[in-house]
Amino acid sequence: MNNKNRTQGFTLIELLIVIAIIGILAAVLIPNLLGAQKRAYDTGAASCAKSIQNAEATSQVDNQVYLVVASLKSTTDGVATQCADANMSVVEGAPASTTLAYKIKVGDIRGSKTYTITPSALTNAAPAPTAAAPLAP
Repeated sequence: MNNKNRTQGFTLIELLIVIAIIGILAAVLIPNLLGAQKRAYDTGAASCAKSIQNAEATSQVDNQVYLVVASLKSTTDGVATQCADANMSVVEGAPASTTLAYKIKVGDIRGSKTYTITPSALTNAAPAPTAAAPLAP
């Protein structure tokens, strides 16, 4: 009887197939994960925009005047805390009058959308901002 001590293991072909499968999965999943990150930044910007719109509406009902963006504080006016993030851009458009209307653009520089807020709508027609201008905390 010939008893040999043979060590069983994976062949080179099996290892190459596993590495190829892992490479294919990585090639498919990494772009999707990066897209999910941009969508998360856009969701944060939309939340910030909605909270600013709510703060403006509350100010209009309570004081009959819209707030100036520079006077909004994330801690006191009910504005979402992500509006004070260093990557968030909150820029006031050309205000005609603080009692009649406002136009504010909100976006995250890491995202892909900029949201425009007016008293009647919240739209997302523009690409992401290139520079940040966060609200004061």
